[in-house]
Amino acid sequence: MAKILVADDEELIRKLVCDFLKKANHTVVEAKDGDEALYYFNEMQDISLMILDIMMPGKDGWEVCREVRKTSTVPILLLSARSQEFDQLSGFEAGADDYVTKPFSPALLMKRVESLLKRSAIQTEVPKESYQGLSIDYKAHLVHIDDETIYLTVKEFKLLEKLLDHVGRVYSREQLIDDVWGFDYYGDTRTVDSHVARLRTKLGDWGNKYLKTVYGIGYKIQETNENKKEEPTDKHSS
Repeated sequence: MAKILVADDEELIRKLVCDFLKKANHTVVEAKDGDEALYYFNEMQDISLMILDIMMPGKDGWEVCREVRKTSTVPILLLSARSQEFDQLSGFEAGADDYVTKPFSPALLMKRVESLLKRSAIQTEVPKESYQGLSIDYKAHLVHIDDETIYLTVKEFKLLEKLLDHVGRVYSREQLIDDVWGFDYYGDTRTVDSHVARLRTKLGDWGNKYLKTVYGIGYKIQETNENKKEEPTDKHSS
């Protein structure tokens, strides 16, 4: 099963989460703060998923998330008593893939964990897809533009994969929420905008050229043979 790093300065919460993970036959690494979490993550190199509390001594969960995202696409789930929309959006902006608020149902948490692990699991085949200098290696979960490697979060990777499924097709925010976040997602569709904005930034010139916002509808990957005028930027897009 997976090796999961759990970082929370509240020992009771940390032990509760770890006990449920162990019952599901996962290997668990415990960290009491953000600095320790980063140390274990960098030392072990084989962490499959991270569960981070936000409010921790030293580096908080947001900081740890941002540090990890500089080098890794490992799934990250934030666990916090902070339930405001701003806090959740800040978590996604930092690179988190999911967000669970305290108090939480252990059964629901485990469902979220298993969902993230399934989405990031290495596939048995080695499919690759390329488009205009960008290539996706689905097995390695990596994106390359020319000779540069682009590190994406699970959600960013899934968004790009979905948009590349049908180049030129416009996907609404609602469609992307259902396909990338799942039907049980109850958050605001604006999270799509923030993820697409971050994805476009990471893809650089390629993102600016091909990842397009379609006013009032959603997003698409621009076809190279399209000679239409560029659509106006959606006012809700970041």
